[in-house]
Amino acid sequence: MSDRRPRAAWRRHPEPSPEPASEPSRADRPSVVQASVYREGRRVSSPATLADTFRRLREHPDGMAWIGLQRPTEAELHSLAAEFDLHELAVEDALEAHQRPKLERYGETLFVVLRAARYLDAQEEVEFGELHIFVGPDFLITVRHGAAPDLSTVRHRMEENPDLLALGPEAVLYAILDAVVDGYAPVVAGVQNDIDEIETEVFGGDPAVSRRIYELSREMVEFQRATRPLVGMLHGLMAGFAKYGTDEELQRYLRDVADHVTHTSERVDGFRQALTDILTVNATLVTQQQNAEMRALAEAGFEQNEEIKKISSWAAILFAPTLVGTIYGMNFEDMPELKWAGGYPFAILLMAVVCVSLYVIFKKRDWL
Repeated sequence: MSDRRPRAAWRRHPEPSPEPASEPSRADRPSVVQASVYREGRRVSSPATLADTFRRLREHPDGMAWIGLQRPTEAELHSLAAEFDLHELAVEDALEAHQRPKLERYGETLFVVLRAARYLDAQEEVEFGELHIFVGPDFLITVRHGAAPDLSTVRHRMEENPDLLALGPEAVLYAILDAVVDGYAPVVAGVQNDIDEIETEVFGGDPAVSRRIYELSREMVEFQRATRPLVGMLHGLMAGFAKYGTDEELQRYLRDVADHVTHTSERVDGFRQALTDILTVNATLVTQQQNAEMRALAEAGFEQNEEIKKISSWAAILFAPTLVGTIYGMNFEDMPELKWAGGYPFAILLMAVVCVSLYVIFKKRDWL
C-alpha cells in the first residue's frame, strides 16, 4: 500500500460521526438541510427557505449559494430548476435514487452523481448512499439519498478556509469528491478485516461461511459500481483544466483525489478476486468433506454387509444339521434307516459333510 501525500488544510480525515438516530418520515423531515450564501469565501447569509436563498443571492451578484437538500420534493427541485436553469433530465435523475456515478455537463451547469459508502461495524456490512450535485457559476446544490456522506463537515472545513472557498463552486465540488473518497478508507479496512475472518472460518469448517462470502461479494459488486466510474470522471475533469481555466491549487487537489480513488478501485477489484478465490476454495473443501462423509458411509455399509454375510453363512451352516436332525426326529414307523445299525453314525456324518461343504463354499466366496 503506497504512502499517501500530506493533505492540505481542507483535506483532513473526517472524525467518526455518531450513528444516526432513526430517520423521520419524509413528511416530518425538512428537505433543506442547510442553505448559505457566501461572498469572497465568507458566509453572508443563512436563509431558512429556498425562496429566501434566491433573494439573498440576487442581493449579492458576486456571491455563491450552497444549498444542501435531502430527498427533496418534486416541487422543490422544480423551483431550483427554474431559478438556476437546471436541465430537466438532470432534475429527473436527482428525483430518483439508484443512479450510476456519472458526470454530465449541461451548458454552464455540471451534474455529478456520486455513490458514498460507510462501514457498519455492528452489522459488519457496507451501507451505500447516493449524492447528486449541481455545479453552476454561482451555485452548488447537493441532493442526498441516504445517510452518507455527512456534508456538514465539508461545509465546516471549507468555511475555515475562506481563501479556498472563494474559488467558487468548483472548489466545493472537489472538497465533496475528496470527502466521498476519504469515506471509502474505513470501508476498505472493514472489508479487509471481514475477508481475514472469512478465511479463518473457511478453514475452520464453519457451514455458514458460504452465505457470508456471497453477501460480501454482492457488497463488493456495489462497491465496484461506486468506485470504478469515479476514475474516468476525475480524469474527465482533469482533461478540462485548460478549457475551463481551473485554478492550479484545485488542479493539485483533484489529482490527489484521483490517485486515492484509483488506489481504492484497485483494492476493491482485489477484494472481489479474493472473495472469488475463497468461494472456490470453500466449495472444494465442502466437496472434500462431502466425499469423506460419503466414503465413511460407504465403508460403514460395506462393513455392515460383511457382517450380514458372516451371520447368514453361519446361520446356513447351523441350519443344515438342524434340518437333518429334524427329518430323522419325525419318528415315523416306515422311515428307512430307522432299524439300521449305522443310521446314527450316518446322520452325524451327513450333518458334518453338509456343514463342511457349506463352510468351504462360503470361505471361497470370502463370506467367512
